[in-house]
Amino acid sequence: MATTSGTACRSPRNSWGREHLANLYSLFVLSMIMNDAPDENDVLTRALTAVGTLGPCRAEAAYLTLDNGLTRTPADWPQATPHLDAQVRRLGGQDGPVTVPDREWGWSLALHSTANAIGYLVVSAPSQPTGDEYFLLRVLAQQTAAALTQALARRTERDRNQQLRRLSEDRAATNARLTTSVSELEHQRSVHEMLSDASANDDGVQGIAGALHRLTGYPVAIEDRFGNLRAWAGPGRPDPYPKPEATPHEELLQDAARRLRPVRVAERVIALAWHRGEVLGTVALIDPEASTGEQEQFALDHACTVLALELAHLRNLAEVELRLRRELVDDLITGTDDESAYARAAAVGHDLHGPHYLAAVQWVGRPADDTFVHAVGRSAAGLRMRSLLARRSGMAVLVLQGRPRAKALHEAVGRELGSPTGSIGVGGRCDTPSEIPRSFQEALRALEVRQRSQSPHGTTTFDELGLYRILGPGGSYRDVEQFVREWLGPLLDYDAAHHSDLVQTLSQYFECGGNYDATAAALAVHRSTLRYRLQRIREVAGSDLGDVDSRLNMHVATRVWNVLGGRP
Repeated sequence: MATTSGTACRSPRNSWGREHLANLYSLFVLSMIMNDAPDENDVLTRALTAVGTLGPCRAEAAYLTLDNGLTRTPADWPQATPHLDAQVRRLGGQDGPVTVPDREWGWSLALHSTANAIGYLVVSAPSQPTGDEYFLLRVLAQQTAAALTQALARRTERDRNQQLRRLSEDRAATNARLTTSVSELEHQRSVHEMLSDASANDDGVQGIAGALHRLTGYPVAIEDRFGNLRAWAGPGRPDPYPKPEATPHEELLQDAARRLRPVRVAERVIALAWHRGEVLGTVALIDPEASTGEQEQFALDHACTVLALELAHLRNLAEVELRLRRELVDDLITGTDDESAYARAAAVGHDLHGPHYLAAVQWVGRPADDTFVHAVGRSAAGLRMRSLLARRSGMAVLVLQGRPRAKALHEAVGRELGSPTGSIGVGGRCDTPSEIPRSFQEALRALEVRQRSQSPHGTTTFDELGLYRILGPGGSYRDVEQFVREWLGPLLDYDAAHHSDLVQTLSQYFECGGNYDATAAALAVHRSTLRYRLQRIREVAGSDLGDVDSRLNMHVATRVWNVLGGRP
């Protein structure tokens, strides 16, 4: 632009005209440049720079009217001061004079867009500008206001477009989240429906394992609280299935309980099935590649909830059935009518028709608590003995269908309890429920005889008792034992002192009906040896084996001695 000085007003007329036209042209070009400016700051910077080219004036500052008030723009313009800022604020959107140090004239030109002031352009001069110079400043202010209006419009448009883009992005993100949420809800609904169906269809624990396998695609293992496999679904089932050691397994359960979320152990993701603060079992996803995600863990958690309800239901049913069975056994022992007994037994899944036997079981050092009774029940079930089981008077009582394998039952219970130091008494056969009380009393009698014998650990049946059948349970055995001592005492003492077998020889002789050949064969001795022993028996015992009464009493005594297991 052409520079205008204080002497320009005194130049010849033609020179003035040319300079005036040049300045107007420069303002026109500046207007086009400002109209293309990227923002308000650039427009005002160009306007401030152009002030000095229009005469003796100097640009002092420029301002924008924004939502938060008047803002100096650009903020670092060198002539601007806080004092000048305060003067401009007091103008209230109108043109007006301002005071600038060391300048005679200062003026704030309001920049208007339609009816509103959108900013100010503040200029100063060493003296009052001429009319032409002021006219150029006014034109610059108008062009600046127009360029600002466009810049503000573009900024508004940019802001609107940016807001629209942001809204569009937010909408897309919201839609994506909704899509994800819908997908998750669909997955959760399918998990809930599939696992609920498995539980409602009486598929039990295996059904839950199968449903979880179909939902996740991973092999599934369901174990009880002790690590025993309850159900498996999917490929790769170990055979045999490993049983964890008790202490590490208990520590694992405690760790999982503290975390309240699934835990990874080697290639498994394990979650607990809780019910009322008690761990009933575990559910594990077999995941050697550690690729399970949130959906699989949700399915695992829900499976644990369903499993806990299923196991709690099964436990309640078992407890109810056990209670019914115990009450039935108690009533059978004390006596009940046959028809009622048949019906109640059928209700708990036991056929009471046909021969049954009562068994009484006691173990040394083991109270007759639920653990003991369950061990007896498992032992009988393992031998495929169908039975009703109850606890009564410090012992386990079994109502067994068919003739029991008493010795095998004793061995099985010993394995369950880890000790063979127990006794089992078996009563006689009963063909109707009304005979069960009698069989129970006989079982008690057999149990007591076994426990008082020289070999108290083992089994005794009522049919083996012989003379002892005449004694009731809890009766006095002193008279019987005194009878044995009376007739066999000398022989027992002799055998104990000389390590001989006179009592056994006498017992076998009576059992063989006094036949020498049969007795010798049974004892695996020669006839002459048997003859010598019998003679020695007559001498030691002081009894005549030919006497009918002596022979009868000694025979009875040897029978009792055998029942007592070679005692007293």
